[in-house]
Amino acid sequence: MDEISLMNNEYDTTQYIVINIGDEQYGIDIKYVDNIVRMQKITRVPNCQDYFKGVINLRGEVVPVMSFRMKVNLPEVENTNKTRIIIIKLEQNAPVGIIVDAVREVVTLGDNSIDAATRSSTNNDPSYINGVGKYNDTLISLLDLNVVISEKETS
Repeated sequence: MDEISLMNNEYDTTQYIVINIGDEQYGIDIKYVDNIVRMQKITRVPNCQDYFKGVINLRGEVVPVMSFRMKVNLPEVENTNKTRIIIIKLEQNAPVGIIVDAVREVVTLGDNSIDAATRSSTNNDPSYINGVGKYNDTLISLLDLNVVISEKETS
């Protein structure tokens, strides 16, 4: 019995929601996704970081919303019909909304199809990527959500 469970754990799988930011594809571990909502009116909050867009009211709960594009120093673009806010809930933290250009699909990646990202110890810039997944003929950058939603300035 132990040999069977070891064999099953050898290729654990994880589901990721694949999002688009420009032409790039990123993966968000589905276990942290609380909700995906259409773009809506965001109430601006003064004296915040540029990437922090404000707050939304989601079924009576006030949720802070940030622009992933601005967080990673990409130029802002106009919102489209495909623009979404992904509500992320990390362990004990309150939910946070992340604005993305589009939500594509849900994919299942095995540990054997994910390469860990290499991090440079001399580089002080935060790495938003903790791995790269290979799915069919495409590469999906897997986001480290703890770094993405941290309060530290990136510039």
